[in-house]
This record gives sequence, structure tokens and C-alpha cells, in this order.
Amino acid sequence: MEKWTVYAIISMVFAGLTSVIAKFGMKDLSSDTALTIRTAVVFTIVVVNAFLFRNAFAEIQHSPAKNWIFLALSGFTTAVSWIFYYRAMKLGPVSYIASIDKASIVVTLLLSFVLLKEPVTPKVLLGGGCILIGMFILIWK
Repeated sequence: MEKWTVYAIISMVFAGLTSVIAKFGMKDLSSDTALTIRTAVVFTIVVVNAFLFRNAFAEIQHSPAKNWIFLALSGFTTAVSWIFYYRAMKLGPVSYIASIDKASIVVTLLLSFVLLKEPVTPKVLLGGGCILIGMFILIWK
């Protein structure tokens, strides 16, 4: 198994734990307060990882402005996604919300084909189509 596949599987497991644990943690808090606490913990861990294990100081000093712009835009889209994800989790069932949220894979696939020129294969189209159908099944009243 390739290293990136192992990393992706580890990411999947922890992402799956995230929503259920967060739902317990936000029981007596607003979604915004819960997200603030979670984000502070995420920030701390990510900064410690980058600066202790990845020599981030050198990379930051030499990174072009274009990288900063795209990463800032990615941070903005992440923040908006998380804000609405937590608001949805506060109000509804995590199993539905997480499934709908994960349908963002379809948006990612479309953008990766158009902007990144990644190959469109029958396997990827079938997988994306199944995810989209699953989301529609969940939200159908």
C-alpha cells in the first residue's frame, strides 16, 4: 500500500471520530463556542507539528506570495465550511449531516478535473456518482 493511501485511511478514521465526539462536546454550548474550542486545539496541534517536525520557519520565509494567497483562500473556505457544519450538527443528526458534508467530494472531483486537469476515469465517476446518490437518498423527504 502506498504511503498516501495509509495517510488517507488514517485521516478517514479520525475524521469519522471528529463529528461524533464534537456532538457530545457541544451539548451545553453554542455551535460557535464549540467550534472555537475545537479550532484552538487544532491550531495548537498543527503549529506544534509544523514547527517541531517540519522546519516550517524556513519554508515560510521562502514561500511565494501566490502560495500564501491560495492557502489563505483555503483557510477561508475551511472556516465557512466548519461554521455551517457545526451549526448543522447542533440542530440535526450527525449521521445525516456528515454524509451530506462528505458529498463535498463531488465538488472536489469536479474542480480537480477542471482546474487541476486530473484524469476523469470511469472508476472516479462511478464512485462520485454513488456518493451523490447516497446524499440525495439521505435528504429526500
